[in-house]
Formats: sequence, structure tokens, C-alpha cells
Amino acid sequence: MIHEILPVGMLACNCSVVADEATREAVVIDPGDDIERVQEVLARHHLRPKYIIATHAHIDHVGGIEKLKRATGAAVLMHEEDLPLYRNLAIQAAWLGVAPPGVVDVEQFLKEGDTLSCGSLSLGVLHTPGHSPGSLSLHLPGNHARIFSGDTLFHDSIGRTDLWGGSLDQILRSIHNMLSSFPDETPVFPGHGPATTIGRERVYNPFLRRL
Repeated sequence: MIHEILPVGMLACNCSVVADEATREAVVIDPGDDIERVQEVLARHHLRPKYIIATHAHIDHVGGIEKLKRATGAAVLMHEEDLPLYRNLAIQAAWLGVAPPGVVDVEQFLKEGDTLSCGSLSLGVLHTPGHSPGSLSLHLPGNHARIFSGDTLFHDSIGRTDLWGGSLDQILRSIHNMLSSFPDETPVFPGHGPATTIGRERVYNPFLRRL
């Protein structure tokens, strides 16, 4: 398996490129910006992007989707409850004082329990609302087990809940379900900052002591 992480954009969103080495099929998770760098990774490994997945539709995670879609033709996927956020990227851009990125159609809306295949890899979809209504996490099982938690669970922290559609109660329930579903050794790759594990966050995350 190939997995490269690129911190992209002004807010250093962790964009992940995940691919099957045999088929060279790839998934790009949260291409928020710096699409030229993402394309360099794809070209270096001779990868064919099958899906572009947004863990949620805040601009720092989806700002580069339009460019990557036009460059690769890969299908754009997200949760339907975040579509209003995606359709209002111009408003989000105004909050940050940047030019609004382009928007493309979403080909598939993901929901809890969906499974996406990419060569021999299989990504399970978890609906983990709280940071936004349609926030998703993705679980890769097997020998390369890992969770892509978006802005739900961070190293020693959790996603903010004071933006539109955020809910502290929801995000804590989402994280509780995640912590109770996966072994302690499962690596977690958040949408910002360093990687962690389920076990570490269970013990040390100060926001989760009430769980």
C-alpha cells in the first residue's frame, strides 16, 4: 500500500493519497489546496485517482477539489449533510479573505456503513458528525489498518464545534463510537497535525475524559 500525507493550504490540512500498489488505483482524501503537489505525488507513483473524498466541506479540506477533478476525472464524494457548506465556499472564502475556489458536482453521497474499493483496498465509511453535520471518518482494515478522522479526532484534541452545524455533544458521541469500535493500536491520521492512535487518545486526550 502507498500512503503519503501532504499538509496543504494556509491551514495545513492533511491531504492523504492512498493507493493500491498492484493496480495503482488511488484515493485522494481532503485535497484542500496545493493541487500541483498532489499531482506530483500521483505522477511519481504512476497512480490513477478513482475517488476524491472530502471528510467534510470546510474550505481548507475541499478548496482544491475542483482543480483535482478537472485534472484527473476522479469521482467526488462527501456526505450529503455537508452539501450546503460546499455550495457556499464563496462565503467561507470571504471569512478567510481568500479568493473563492471553484465548485463541481458531487457524484456520490457517502453514508455510514458504505464501503469503497480501491484495487485490493477497502475503505469503510463512518458518519462522525459534530465538527460539521456531514463529517466523515474513513477506516482501512487489515494489515494496513488506520483511520482517517478528518477534523473529528486530533492528537490530544478534538475538532472545533463553534462553526455552523457544529455540536459538542455530537462530536463526543462520534468519538465515543470510534474509540469503542477499534483496537488501541489502530493508527489515526487526523485532518491537521500529527498522527496518533486510538489507545493514546483514549488515555491522554483531555477532551475525552468524560467518555
